[in-house]
Amino acid sequence: MLSIRLSRVGKKKMPTYRLIVTEKSRDPWGKFLENLGTLDPMAKPKKIDFNVDRIKYWMSKGAQPTPTVRNLLIDMKAIEGEKAKAHPTHNPKTEEK
Repeated sequence: MLSIRLSRVGKKKMPTYRLIVTEKSRDPWGKFLENLGTLDPMAKPKKIDFNVDRIKYWMSKGAQPTPTVRNLLIDMKAIEGEKAKAHPTHNPKTEEK
């Protein structure tokens, strides 16, 4: 299954990210099919440079964006839908006495 996800690049403590299309099980720093843009979270305001046409093309071919990427695309108004929780919350078991 294809996945659209972020791959961290850049120097230590100065992250930048690439938006890539790759197999879901593949290493995010390894080979990828296509580079769809960049994200610079350290810039004020955040610098987001995504190729929306290619993102829509890959999504039509069955590629699934990760929750973080999906939320970024919804913020950019590139796609419509509800935001997803990027990280599941931890629910500790309640002990019965």
